[in-house]
Amino acid sequence: MRLPGFLLLAAVISAAALTAADLPPAISAASLLARTKILASDEFEGRGPGQAGEEKTVSYLVDQFKRLGLRPGNPDGTYIQNVALVGITSKPTLAFTIGGKSLPMEPINDFVGPTSRVTPHIEVKDSDVVFVGYGAVAPEFGWDDFKGVDVKGKTVVMLINDPPVTNPQTGELDPQVFGGKAMTYYGRWTYKYEIAAARGAAACLIVHETGPAAYPFAVVTNSRTRENFEIRTPNGNADHVAMEGWLTLDAAKKLFTASGRDFDALKKSAATRTFRPTALGAKASFTIESTLRNVDSRNVVGLLRGSDPKLRSEYLVYTAHWDHLGRDSRLPGDQIYNGADDNASGLAVLLELAQAFATLPTTAQPKRSVLFLSVTAEEKGLLGSRYYAENPLYPLTKTVANINMDGANYLGRTRDIKVVGSGASSLDEIGAAVAATQGRVIQPDPTPEKGSYYRSDHFEFAKVGVPAYYAKRGVDYLDKPAGWGLKFEAEFDLKDYHKVSDEVHADWTFEGGAQDVAFLMQVGLRVANDARWPEWKAGNEFKARRDAMLRAVKK
Repeated sequence: MRLPGFLLLAAVISAAALTAADLPPAISAASLLARTKILASDEFEGRGPGQAGEEKTVSYLVDQFKRLGLRPGNPDGTYIQNVALVGITSKPTLAFTIGGKSLPMEPINDFVGPTSRVTPHIEVKDSDVVFVGYGAVAPEFGWDDFKGVDVKGKTVVMLINDPPVTNPQTGELDPQVFGGKAMTYYGRWTYKYEIAAARGAAACLIVHETGPAAYPFAVVTNSRTRENFEIRTPNGNADHVAMEGWLTLDAAKKLFTASGRDFDALKKSAATRTFRPTALGAKASFTIESTLRNVDSRNVVGLLRGSDPKLRSEYLVYTAHWDHLGRDSRLPGDQIYNGADDNASGLAVLLELAQAFATLPTTAQPKRSVLFLSVTAEEKGLLGSRYYAENPLYPLTKTVANINMDGANYLGRTRDIKVVGSGASSLDEIGAAVAATQGRVIQPDPTPEKGSYYRSDHFEFAKVGVPAYYAKRGVDYLDKPAGWGLKFEAEFDLKDYHKVSDEVHADWTFEGGAQDVAFLMQVGLRVANDARWPEWKAGNEFKARRDAMLRAVKK
């Protein structure tokens, strides 16, 4: 006897292991692969915001949402949320003067130095250079790398990631200070530019190291030497530092050596609370010529209206970014960053989820409304999700949770599911319960030092207080030897991440992806139907924002 769709879904996810034959009709590995192939094809030109690929991508998504029977997600009756951006293509120069001698820096080989200020010309001469360690100001850890030193108009040099503070008893990284092995927001490059701007610095140069950054310098050059985007603001980002730069490790060591300083010794000192900013006795001079253009980009939004008249005004939001790096005419040979893993595969998951929800029988429809939000410009700094969080189509006070997809499991089935930022909210317990019905376990992020929690769209929801859940493909594959999954992830980061080689490969089956869609759907159904809202756990950095938001509504 054939079960109705919803009962079949409930039955198969309670099995110890899902197979292709077990999956509900609305969830298909073949469908996931087909959608990914379309979105990652050369026809979509790398899905670059403001490029020809945007129009094709947005049209495809709108058409898919319509075909699935989703309502327009924007209350204005469209599937579009307009996102006003500005494109900035920067051509920088940089040189240091030390003891009357010039130390010029070569673009790309020594430094990357874009700006986020909306102005065609920037010139700064003889800005004093100060090393400020990791640039962290964290009162909760008793940490201040600035120690009251005035850096207004100066060029600050910072190390990437958090200060690696060790426990004196064990000699290992102290989990009570900057998360131990895990990266905190203080370690992210975005924070470093923000704190430098708040202190009035003219420029911020981050010293790149592959291990602490979690990616090679080629990722920086691929991303930051292209046209970059910012949300259009009335002041043109005049309150940002003029240069948001990176130095290679070799270039930084040349600067420190020419200044008579020992880079390694200062780096070691920067991992202590007693560190004080160190003037290098150098002066930085730089120019930035920028080509500017307004870019009217778009988030694409589909809505499944909740079945409960009392709860349908509350919302669960699924997110996946549609953009990648587009086409780069400067490249010889292949010029298209197809972004198959990042994030055509995650976008395929979003569409598969929308299809699975839309085809539930009427009696099984979620009580709360479900928003399927595909955002723009994630690769440019989470801009589409930030724009939505700052200009929500539905009140954040009525948004119960966000579930984000960035990448997917296009390989085999796994015994585990990786959750980035596990331990943050009660969504973890929901995820663990659903995983158990699949005979799987939740694994915390095995590489928290990469700071992945701060690198995808869920973070913009978390920043404004909405509990956010970010599940990734597992690493313990049923048909692979132990350790294969972690090795695959490391090789992908090195060989394909943000490179033109991120394309669909012949061994992609999405059997694991279909398994994960069923997982993400069940997590969402529980959130959409449960009487209790998800909550941040005590001590979480985003809990105070959520508590204040909800208190204000009750007044």
